[in-house]
Amino acid sequence: MINEKVFDFLKGKGFSDRLREHKETTDTVEHAARQLGCSEAEIAKTLSFVVEEKPVIIVMAGDGRVNSSKFKAYFHTKPSMISRDKVESITGFAPGGVCPFNVPKEIPVWLDVSLKRFDFVYPAGGNDFTSVKLTPAELEQVSEAVGWCDVCKGWEE
Repeated sequence: MINEKVFDFLKGKGFSDRLREHKETTDTVEHAARQLGCSEAEIAKTLSFVVEEKPVIIVMAGDGRVNSSKFKAYFHTKPSMISRDKVESITGFAPGGVCPFNVPKEIPVWLDVSLKRFDFVYPAGGNDFTSVKLTPAELEQVSEAVGWCDVCKGWEE
């Protein structure tokens, strides 16, 4: 059930050994944390938004929630998520398995600072039965992130 596109991409970056396959779904933060045996906060959830009529991906800690004020201050627009039925056609991955790497080049990937507090984080690996174990710095490298942003709330409380 490994996503070959993601495996090949990670292999090219030297991280294919970090891809893990799970027996049960990792389609939600709760399910992923249960499968990985980590806290929900350590799950790197990948969310898709529309900014200036173009898709943008933001990866944040599993316990973070988008803060409208912070998002608007950073991206100069209200947060508007891509509808679930359009996620796969835009990102190349179905909801529950969207990963922050090997997405179309025109989609910028941003990492939220909520991830920096962990030694390792676990984004999805291209479907809802896989994950990848990476340090925040490795996630930045592999995702070819544009940079770090601060658009979440709830994780500092």
